[in-house]
Amino acid sequence: MFSLTVRAKVYPTEDEEKVRHAVRNIFPIELEREGSYLVGKATRIESLDTLKEKLQNRSIRDTARGLFLHNISGETLRFGLNKQTAFVGVVNLQDSARLGVVEVEVNSDNLQKVIDYIAPGTV
Repeated sequence: MFSLTVRAKVYPTEDEEKVRHAVRNIFPIELEREGSYLVGKATRIESLDTLKEKLQNRSIRDTARGLFLHNISGETLRFGLNKQTAFVGVVNLQDSARLGVVEVEVNSDNLQKVIDYIAPGTV
């Protein structure tokens, strides 16, 4: 079992298309408007391929891996991505409680496998 949910709040001062672009730069999934949020869902682990590639290109896999392992609760992994850096295609991991983040939730009965897939250890 695998599911991905991505949520990004569109604030009144933001252009919805720019927020949509930021999310789709990292997660090439369909987004629907739900109230003040753009929400995307996927059921294939391959929906994380762009994130995986960007973590590898920035050489931050070990840092990301540590953050992912720290943010597991049961069968759920939650983390945030900075919207501004995502707009230009750069992954900047953040606390999902902060304003201006893309909220990411991954559910799986094998989160270790998911983390190994997107951020394999390099040491």
